[in-house]
Amino acid sequence: MARALDRFFRNPETDELVIAQWPNLPLGIFLAATAVRLAFRPDGDAGTAVSVVGGVSLTWWAVDEILRGDSPFRRVLGAGVLLTSVLGLVTR
Repeated sequence: MARALDRFFRNPETDELVIAQWPNLPLGIFLAATAVRLAFRPDGDAGTAVSVVGGVSLTWWAVDEILRGDSPFRRVLGAGVLLTSVLGLVTR
């Protein structure tokens, strides 16, 4: 069991442990949009634009992780974020 869990968090090509990494472009955009929303609380068209930019960039990040994630954990994380985002849109 411990060996399977260890492999879940490792890059199968390099055997490096990969749980978290420096944010890439889509995740950086999402974090910036979240910071803008929290700091300035925009409403109206500006608030909608910030929400769309944040949502699209998070979806971009999730799909990228599913397709190119460095470990099985990162791919599952991307799938979970994508599923949560889709469910959030569907239930609105």
